[in-house]
Amino acid sequence: MPQAEVRVRELKAFRTSGGNTRFVLLDDQGREYSTFREEIAARLHGLEGKRARIEYPEQRRGSYSNVYLDDIEILDDRESASAEDADETAWKAAIDAAPYLLRRDAVEDEVPAAELFEKLQPFKQLVADDIERSEDEK
Repeated sequence: MPQAEVRVRELKAFRTSGGNTRFVLLDDQGREYSTFREEIAARLHGLEGKRARIEYPEQRRGSYSNVYLDDIEILDDRESASAEDADETAWKAAIDAAPYLLRRDAVEDEVPAAELFEKLQPFKQLVADDIERSEDEK
């Protein structure tokens, strides 16, 4: 079953024509995950702005795709933030190192974005891996 870590932007509840309640979690990327299960809906209260790990099966019906919220686990902000912090710190280091990683005339000339990314991404990944490894050793 597909899983994702999301930041919860909004929670909604809709009464269906059959009298049931459909609960919808909207993530910060605009994706919607629906559930009719009360036990999952009970865990959604107060999650706006927080991170969660979700499981979501997806079903296609004709031209529509329904994405159901099957399970949710609230993430400790420190747990989810540490990976984001490592990635952000690594990108800052890669940008600072760019004059040393790029060809000599790249500092004066404009470098195409794809070339810049191609050169900086491997360095950034090495830095992020090193940060995460050092955090795991703590």
